[in-house]
Amino acid sequence: YFIEAIQVPHSFDDLRTIPHGHALTPLIKSLSEECHNRIIVHALLALRGHFIAIESDDDRGVNETRGFACEIVAWRFVTHLSQNECIDYLLYELPAWTCEPERRRDAEAAVPGATVNPGVVGRDADERTPLVIRPSGELQTPRVSRGSNFFGTSTFGTTRTNASERDEFVSSFENLNALEVAAVSGAKKFLSQRVVQRLIDSIWRGDIIFWETLSIHSIKEAKVYNKNHADLYSRLRVPRYMKAFEVLFFASFLALYYVVLVQKRFHALTPAEILLYVWITSFAYNEFAEYRDAGQAFYAADFWSLWDLTIVACGIAFFITRIVGLVDENDRIIDTSFDILALEALFLVPRICSLLSLNPYFGTLLPCLKEMTKDFVKFLSLVLVLYIGFLTTFTLLARGHFTLREMSWILVKVFFGSSYLGFVISQGRLIWTKLVFVCLTNILLITSLISLLSNSLTKILDHARDEYLFVYSVYVLEASTSNRLTYYFPPLNLIPLFFRPLRLFVSSEQLRSARIVLLRVTHFPYVVSIWMYEAGSEYLRRSTPYARPTWISAMGRPESSASLKRQTLKSSLNSPRPLTAATLVQASLDGNTRMRRRSVPEPNNGHGDAQNIFKSSDDLRSLVLKLSAQVEQLTAVVAEQGKFEQPQFDEDETQ
Repeated sequence: YFIEAIQVPHSFDDLRTIPHGHALTPLIKSLSEECHNRIIVHALLALRGHFIAIESDDDRGVNETRGFACEIVAWRFVTHLSQNECIDYLLYELPAWTCEPERRRDAEAAVPGATVNPGVVGRDADERTPLVIRPSGELQTPRVSRGSNFFGTSTFGTTRTNASERDEFVSSFENLNALEVAAVSGAKKFLSQRVVQRLIDSIWRGDIIFWETLSIHSIKEAKVYNKNHADLYSRLRVPRYMKAFEVLFFASFLALYYVVLVQKRFHALTPAEILLYVWITSFAYNEFAEYRDAGQAFYAADFWSLWDLTIVACGIAFFITRIVGLVDENDRIIDTSFDILALEALFLVPRICSLLSLNPYFGTLLPCLKEMTKDFVKFLSLVLVLYIGFLTTFTLLARGHFTLREMSWILVKVFFGSSYLGFVISQGRLIWTKLVFVCLTNILLITSLISLLSNSLTKILDHARDEYLFVYSVYVLEASTSNRLTYYFPPLNLIPLFFRPLRLFVSSEQLRSARIVLLRVTHFPYVVSIWMYEAGSEYLRRSTPYARPTWISAMGRPESSASLKRQTLKSSLNSPRPLTAATLVQASLDGNTRMRRRSVPEPNNGHGDAQNIFKSSDDLRSLVLKLSAQVEQLTAVVAEQGKFEQPQFDEDETQ
């Protein structure tokens, strides 16, 4: 459908308009009314990644446009869902499609032997047939041949693709929910939509949790948090609390780091250095566990994953060289080990400040630095080629006057701005060659590099909101979607390693029960601190009732004043389906709030009809005033932003 509907390149904003996006309306309408497959959003977002992967220079950006179309269809499909349906569709994890016998589950996993349904709510088997690997181990697609299609184009047929390529494509999204698939596929436009961000914000605050209980029979499932039924230890999995404790861990890591470098004992191990080894080991094990839970694709989507791996690599290098130096009693190797440890600060200090990426300003700068670094590395290849050519020429021309090492250092100085140095040392036939080198480096190359980096910065800043929300979404999902039942904070995560040998002697249920008991004992201080924080926040909220508007969100929880301002500007992006006639007016204000009718009849004292008329008039007047206030707020926001993004709706939804 997408291949035939999109034949001309367009931008994402163009596809949202009626002239260019009308071809997507029948598909959106059909999916919204007839599709009840929980993995339809996964499929659309995975298809988006497929179109971007096959994009080539000769397609004029058509495949990129098709990828945008997939995002729009997925977004518009989500807008027709209720809040509970959003949780079911967007937070359902794709199971591991494999034909191999079920292996023994890890003690950290959920219920052993539990079967996972394919995610199909409807009864039509043909909806999930293309996505299921057959018992033969091959993922086959039946041949389709038809004389005409929706667009009236010529006959076409789909043939079977290579089974290994299809298996590789399917396996890249195993154990990922729709939001994680969007992050892996780079669907930044989809993640930046308000209906999606509302869900991510709920995950960040802990309004939506994935583990409600902590027992051997616990199953990972996204649910709305209910403090009356949920285990208090489930709050350990809330992303904002996990990130807060992560910052404390890095702060203690940095403190030990400074103590070891300041003491710098050559021939003895201090208690601080031993603790530093424990911290490095626990951090490395935690990174390995996160990589195993998230998978390679989603783990690489996190901006800070490279920093974490570098911290682990520097720590391992320091430990190895330090032990070798102590065993050989070689002061030079020991001194080198401390030099390696000094490099750790280049990555450890920024990693502590990773919490700043939640701020829109810093969250926008991170992708800017990432893209500019990529362009800079590519540009250095050209600089290196030119540098080697000039170095060879100058070395041969200056034989007997300068060595290769001296000439290399002179060219480096000239390249970084010491142009006069090149003319001072140049004599005879060197002067013209040096002049060409100075003009080429200080004028042409430097100017080209600045222009290239400026273009990269401008390109990112044009989509600053999308880039920030993408970083924020990955930051939240990376902290909340672990498949482990018992999650230990570092450095306490090293304690369960001593239980590993017991897997040879005890059953998985007994080992899982022991891990749960250990978690409750070791993480009791964390749970107490979380309980005190939430209890204090609840007390302050109740003691100052007029400080917070009594607005009940779709999750059944009071929201902050900032959230209230955002909620009043939201249109019917999340209206439940089907949209009944009794909720049309209120659904245009907020898709999650229905108009309330009076449950207590008014007494009939002879003036009941008149009173009802006046009350109806008052209700109508208040509704009109409310609509007017919201229009004024929306106008103010549009005036500040400088542009207006008008979401397009189907004809039946508009009516």
